[in-house]
Amino acid sequence: MSAMGAPALLSTLGLDVRIGACQVCKGFEWSASAGECWGILGRNGTGKTTLLHTLAGLHQPSAGHVCVAGADMAGLPRREVARRVGLLPQEHSDPFPGDVLSTVLAGRHPHLRPWQWETATDVGIARAALARVDLDGLGDRRINSLSGGERRRVGIATLLAQAPDVYLLDEPLNHLDPHHQIAALDLLRQECRQADSTVVMSLHDVNLAARYCDRILFLFGDGETAAGEATQMLTSEYLEQLFAHPMEAIHGGTTTVFMPR
Repeated sequence: MSAMGAPALLSTLGLDVRIGACQVCKGFEWSASAGECWGILGRNGTGKTTLLHTLAGLHQPSAGHVCVAGADMAGLPRREVARRVGLLPQEHSDPFPGDVLSTVLAGRHPHLRPWQWETATDVGIARAALARVDLDGLGDRRINSLSGGERRRVGIATLLAQAPDVYLLDEPLNHLDPHHQIAALDLLRQECRQADSTVVMSLHDVNLAARYCDRILFLFGDGETAAGEATQMLTSEYLEQLFAHPMEAIHGGTTTVFMPR
């Protein structure tokens, strides 16, 4: 439950998730509430993508439940789930590439009735989302003509147009240069705070996780997990255990940076 007594936007009950030989989590009890920004950290192959797909309802858990605002996701219509939970996958596939605006408009489909065409309002929302990721004016470009970073920002714009309560992002900084990495994380944190949504994202950059995430979830790859406030989780000792590599904390003023030794 949230601090105000409302159900968490997303939660798990006794969740067991496995992919191949990897036990992602076992008996996982977790919740994310409005205004929270979560970072998922772990070594390669510990199941960060699989967990995000499970939370989005795309991967069947071995046991347990994923709940959306207190309701079991398995019992909700997929359209309702899509209105509440949005996923940015790690990579994009465009087998039938269209233009940029049409791609972003796909984010509005959960809000439309069956066979309903997008309205002028939907188009306005999509164009505003493109502007927020610094791609205004590119709506008529073919999606397969974009660079990797531009395509990534289109993916983020599509999620913004969807406007879910829960943003699940799998390595959202893929292909982005430092300027657009910071711009994207600023945007996601703003969305989290102002829209009363929650952001859950897998990251590889510990220092960006420290800068933007309120709470951190560790995946160890053997079914064990650990979660808590970022200030408690992000220590050199804890990170060394997570990544199986020596980490050094470098303190400078109010900022601490973690570097591998």
